[in-house]
Amino acid sequence: MADPAFLLVAWDRVRSNRGARTPGVDRRTASAIERQIGVEDFLDTLRSALKDRSFRPLPLRERMIPKPGGKQRRLGIATITDRVVQASLKLVLEPIFETDFFPCSYGFRPNRRAHDAVAEVRHFTSHSYEWIVEGDIKACFDEIDHTALMERVRRRIADKRVLTLVKAFLKSGILDEDGRLQDNDTGTPQGSILSPAQQRGSLGSGRVRRPGTRRPADWAGGTSQASTSWPA
Repeated sequence: MADPAFLLVAWDRVRSNRGARTPGVDRRTASAIERQIGVEDFLDTLRSALKDRSFRPLPLRERMIPKPGGKQRRLGIATITDRVVQASLKLVLEPIFETDFFPCSYGFRPNRRAHDAVAEVRHFTSHSYEWIVEGDIKACFDEIDHTALMERVRRRIADKRVLTLVKAFLKSGILDEDGRLQDNDTGTPQGSILSPAQQRGSLGSGRVRRPGTRRPADWAGGTSQASTSWPA
């Protein structure tokens, strides 16, 4: 995770993302880091902080995004520094947890997208499946239990440095739009690089008994006339 190659890949992914122009609570963008510090010095300093365990994530900056129907979705915008660490952490965690998922799970997985899930559903409907049931987990990201999530992560990860970082990001807090710091005892705000991985971990392997598809907060399953067994 603190390997220079990992951090460089993580920086490249953060820098190439459109969100690189959006600062966190420290008000620094990726381009500002390049101009004021330089990428090499920035990553060297970050690597040292990770190695001596002095790194601490800063609170997320809250941004409320309007949703249809008058509701709002809360995004949590991390600092560029924290995003680089999260991206590096994801490089470590993703290959481990990927082995837990069946092909029917599509959400936030490498080389998979929602259109692939739709294509699979269409395939089943052309091969005797006549019913499609769609479901949604209400406030999925908001209700993630931190204790349960950390228990699942510990089953697969033994490195205490990694576990400490995952927990630190979960507990980093949120600076709301009124400038008040809020603790987050449950949930993980959308917008974080790690949020999808944390959400997938909280749901488990995503394995189903019958053919179907799954995205992080949604699922769909089908059945033919000869079967009434539904995805778990």
